Amino acid sequence: MRRNRLILAAALAALSASLVAGSPTVAPLDRFKALSGDWVAAEDGEMAKKGDLVARYHLTGSGSAVVEDIFPGTPHQMTTVYHLDGPDLVLTHYCMGGNQPRMRAKATAAPKIEFLFDGGTNIDPKRDSHMHEATFEFVGADELKSTWVEFEGGKPSMTVKMHLVRKTS
Repeated sequence: MRRNRLILAAALAALSASLVAGSPTVAPLDRFKALSGDWVAAEDGEMAKKGDLVARYHLTGSGSAVVEDIFPGTPHQMTTVYHLDGPDLVLTHYCMGGNQPRMRAKATAAPKIEFLFDGGTNIDPKRDSHMHEATFEFVGADELKSTWVEFEGGKPSMTVKMHLVRKTS
């Protein structure tokens, strides 16, 4: 078990090092795998203050999926799971609003990955409030920017931007 953890840690460290400046040779899911660990706000914002724990990433399913917990341990905690559907990178966002939008990556050119709504559960997209788009910019191995666009009534209603850095010990 310890040996497996050491192998995984070494692989993630090597992958993280290759992510600097969004290396185009890294597969989109591997970019998310390299996020494993805790991430804090890089600056004061609407949702968090600089240094606040904002996201926690870990692998599941023998490394086939990445779990992201946003605002872990708070009443606003939400979870997003990233994985492949055939060749496509997809996500399911388990929202505090009680719906589960799915998104499919439409653009994956380094350093950004853009997702667009691709269905979901407990959502009437023409009426209900739900996350509809997400963009991730992998600034470097220890810096991530994301933008989430919420739709209501079939049109954009709110944009949430996060600028995160990897938590250091």
